[in-house]
Amino acid sequence: MHRKPSLDLIQRGAAELIDLEELKKKLRRGKPLRVKAGFDPTAPDLHLGHTVLIQKLRHFQQLGHQVIFLIGDFTGMIGDPSGKSETRPVLTREQVMANAETYKRQIFKILDEDKTEIRFNSEWMDRFSAADFVTLCSRYTVARMLERDDFEKRMHNNKPISIHEFLYPLVQGYDSVALQADVELGGTDQKFNLLMGRTLQSQYGQEPQCILTMPILEGLDGVNKMSKSLGNYVGIEEPPADMFGKLMSVSDELMWRYYELLSDKSMADVTALRAQVEAGGAHPKTAKEELAAEITARFHGWAAAKEAREGFNAVFAKGGVPDDMPEHVAAQGETSRPLAFLADSGLAKSRGEAKRLIAQGALTVDGEKCDDPERTLGPGEYVVKLGKKRFLRLVVR
Repeated sequence: MHRKPSLDLIQRGAAELIDLEELKKKLRRGKPLRVKAGFDPTAPDLHLGHTVLIQKLRHFQQLGHQVIFLIGDFTGMIGDPSGKSETRPVLTREQVMANAETYKRQIFKILDEDKTEIRFNSEWMDRFSAADFVTLCSRYTVARMLERDDFEKRMHNNKPISIHEFLYPLVQGYDSVALQADVELGGTDQKFNLLMGRTLQSQYGQEPQCILTMPILEGLDGVNKMSKSLGNYVGIEEPPADMFGKLMSVSDELMWRYYELLSDKSMADVTALRAQVEAGGAHPKTAKEELAAEITARFHGWAAAKEAREGFNAVFAKGGVPDDMPEHVAAQGETSRPLAFLADSGLAKSRGEAKRLIAQGALTVDGEKCDDPERTLGPGEYVVKLGKKRFLRLVVR
């Protein structure tokens, strides 16, 4: 388990490893490591951004280690302050548990159910007495808690910090004590909480866990964190055609980041494919199709992925659609409405002409007539036809 190929897979795509020498020492013992990642069930649907950590858990499973998928039903009711500029509304136990059930269904599209230990941190936190909480709080100082970046910013901006928010990193850290974790995974925004686990394990007489942080996945726009609220996400339970189409809308550059963080292809294969594309030996669209098909197949099976790929290409290959049609990129919202993108792209001379042609029934989007000039198109890639001869490949991010 401690050979270099194992370390290469563990470190693939990782932002930071604390500490490499400690991890090598753990691996040399030859026993499966207990690898933990926690997820607060604050929303019912997972998207590809969440699966970066789950994919890394899968890597550990492939190397024979014990994976613990920790559902933070207790911490979910506190609310993780990481990256928050204000206190987050507290969820009820009923809301948290309903969301947790959907997580259990969704994660096994990636993880091996037989080799995954699912735990809830209410198992030990519900047994905590008031005295136990006081003891836990005594393990850390207010001064060190306020060193946390988001707390420091809120103090500087005179924004309130509720006392219960101090409990979140303490409870997450104690989870590592309760589970006797050897390694904990988290996003780069979780570093403070992950380090808390190391601190508390030392104080409770355990060997400190190693920490592996993973990057925050950019959404389809290539700029912001993948987020449902920003509309730049790919939900893992979306229909195959929608999933495939959204993935085809990512930029050629972002495609390689998705390959690194989400694909099962080896990094050697990814590097070779990228070199081939950059040398002109392969078309980036083909590489993107392979990625979209792989990810779609992961959640829906290869038959559905093949159908989605064929359906996507049918839009571009049939009906006299030219291969060299111009491309226009728009952000979801005002600029992804027909009046805007027809004029902004130059397909129509003005918004007035665009409105007139739409009223005459001259606009189709992906082969379907569009008579609503204010319709907002969501993230994805579309073939726009205006009249008989004007075509546009529209990418909405």
